[in-house]
Amino acid sequence: MKLGPNIRASLPVILVAVSLAACTGTGSGVAGGPVPAGAGGRLEKTTLNVGITPTPSSAPLFIAIRRGFFREEGLTVTTELMQAPQSVMPKIKNGSMDVFKGSYVSLINIQDSGAERVKIIADTLQGAPGIAGVVVAKNSPLQSPKDLKDRTIAVNSLHNLGTLSMSAHLRIHGLTPRDVRFVAIDFQAQFAALTVGQVDAAWMVEPFLSAAQQAGARLLIDTNTGPTDALPIDGWATTEDWVRRHPATTAAFQRAVARAQRVIATDRAALAEVVHLYTQTRRQTVMTMAMGTFPTSLNATRIQRVADLMNEFGYLKTEVDVGSMVFTGSGQ
Repeated sequence: MKLGPNIRASLPVILVAVSLAACTGTGSGVAGGPVPAGAGGRLEKTTLNVGITPTPSSAPLFIAIRRGFFREEGLTVTTELMQAPQSVMPKIKNGSMDVFKGSYVSLINIQDSGAERVKIIADTLQGAPGIAGVVVAKNSPLQSPKDLKDRTIAVNSLHNLGTLSMSAHLRIHGLTPRDVRFVAIDFQAQFAALTVGQVDAAWMVEPFLSAAQQAGARLLIDTNTGPTDALPIDGWATTEDWVRRHPATTAAFQRAVARAQRVIATDRAALAEVVHLYTQTRRQTVMTMAMGTFPTSLNATRIQRVADLMNEFGYLKTEVDVGSMVFTGSGQ
């Protein structure tokens, strides 16, 4: 598959941005220097390292950095690129990372495993058509979801949002997760794997999905429609122990992010203002690509839908009550 000139330019830039972030361990914004504690009173900790993913749902954090929302709460925030919450739990435990963004599937998986007790402190993104899906190469013989039987599909991580949402859609077409083979490949490497035939299909999210389609990849399944329409995608979290030791800091972080959510929920230009900082996706692309919605409140009932779907597909050992995972009381 040959890439057009625009895609040849944009895809490497995404790769470079991700590689640089992974090497340096910091994102592109830091909120000021030492400042007084915010509205929540004396903060237990004022400098936070936050794990992000190279997807649009990280944008509210950067809005809060650039517009001084963290600074006003007495916080200095740095960012570190990550792929999945499970990979950064050791950093959370040793204190080198404080808060991280994760899909709700990951967060609920961690809670169910007993590896750590998770606290969700802010919502980030709710799904909408077009923001994630299964694509195949332009010349692929696969023409319908049924053709995925016995095929290999790339996902960013196993037993996660991609595999869960695909499972719901495969069932519509008479297939089960056991009828396909999922392999873990980072988002930024999926298009290359698809192009050389390493995988038969790939589950991608924006901005990687748009870039792949512009390069000729065909969308086989939109995984934010039908049984997964408006499914909550991800949120900011930490551990129950961290919240217990840093209640005022947690509340300050929550308030700052909530302000950013309210900005970004109605202002696409604000989104475009920051997404290019950590993905190098062009502002024009951000203004036109499919986008989920940014909830302005943290609602356990809404997120419970994810846990119920996970239970339905056998992801969980026991039923998880999301209400017990949600941190409240920030006065946001």
